[in-house]
Amino acid sequence: MPRLRFDFGSLGFEAELLDTPTAKAVLAALPVTASVLTWGDEVYFDVPVTVTREPQAREVVTPGEIAYWPDGPAIAIGFGRTPISRSDETRLASPCNVFARAIGDVKVLKAIKAGTRVQVTKVA
Repeated sequence: MPRLRFDFGSLGFEAELLDTPTAKAVLAALPVTASVLTWGDEVYFDVPVTVTREPQAREVVTPGEIAYWPDGPAIAIGFGRTPISRSDETRLASPCNVFARAIGDVKVLKAIKAGTRVQVTKVA
C-alpha cells in the first residue's frame, strides 16, 4: 500500500496505509487540507470521506495508529491520554477504523494547536 504524508506546517510525518476499505477511501479523497482540532493528546480533522464502521473498529489505539472516525467524519491521531482515557491508554471518542500506522514518533503532535492547518497527500 502507498504512504501518506501529514504536513502540519512546522512538522510532519509519513504513514503506511493498511489494506482496509477505509485506507482505500481516504487515499481516493486525497489531497485533503483541513483545520485541526485537539482533544487531550489527540488531533483530529474533518475529511470528505464516508465509510461505515468496520468490524474491527475500536476506541483504544496505540500511539502511531491513525484512525478514521465515522461519527465525524474525521481522521483521528491519538498520541496519549484523552479526556476519557483510563490509566495510560489512548482512548478515542468512539470506535474508529484504524487505517494507517505512522512512521516515527507521533508524540511530536503535542506541539500542534487547534486551528493549525494540515495537508494530507499521497507520497509519490
